[in-house]
Amino acid sequence: MTSTRVLDFAKLLPPPLRALRPRLLVGAVRIAFAVVCAIALVERYNWGLGSATFTPNNYYAYLTIQSNIAFVIVMAIAGAVAMRANRDPVWLTGLRACILTCTVTAGIVFAIIVQQAGSDTVPIDVPPSDLVLHFWLPPLAVLEWLLSPGRGRAAWRVVVFVLGYTVTWGGLTMLRGTLVGWYPYYFLDPGQLTGPEEFFTMTGLALLVFAVVGIGMVWLTRVRRKARGSSSPVRQAPSP
Repeated sequence: MTSTRVLDFAKLLPPPLRALRPRLLVGAVRIAFAVVCAIALVERYNWGLGSATFTPNNYYAYLTIQSNIAFVIVMAIAGAVAMRANRDPVWLTGLRACILTCTVTAGIVFAIIVQQAGSDTVPIDVPPSDLVLHFWLPPLAVLEWLLSPGRGRAAWRVVVFVLGYTVTWGGLTMLRGTLVGWYPYYFLDPGQLTGPEEFFTMTGLALLVFAVVGIGMVWLTRVRRKARGSSSPVRQAPSP
């Protein structure tokens, strides 16, 4: 089973790199992702300092920023593990599934917000750092998640954990918003909504996206295992 996944990953590499140990390359790729994400976070912070409405404390209130900070930490750990071991531990697979669910969903929600703002003739400035965090890094990380050797199956409880974290974050964000008068996303701000119906509709759709993406992340770790198992040759009884 492992050799099939190694072959898949190796096909994406330049010929001089194919002779290196695949897990070593996986570790290098993961650490590179962590470094790129860290640089993008710093650049996004610096870009925000140029805005009169930017507040450093509010920067860390965004779910996008929180999930990308977690992405940096977890990918750095995952890279170190890949360089030292042939397989990822179960806890790391589950943790990575949670983080990828959050970063991918944040990218989807951000794209929807930008599209809606543009259709309302209120365009949102999207700096290069946001492009990296929302549109470039998540799909590349999912590709590595799919093809890298040594990653096992994620548990379905990942979806429950992600939804629990999201609901907790939402509750604390609403409480903080009443105290400081600021909300990270317009669909959480009562002053920008038409009423409770729009609030529950928007937040319900956001949770649905989190659930669907989480299910997809877990499913990807399982469908590949089944596909490899189904392609193995069937043992036949010895001839008499």
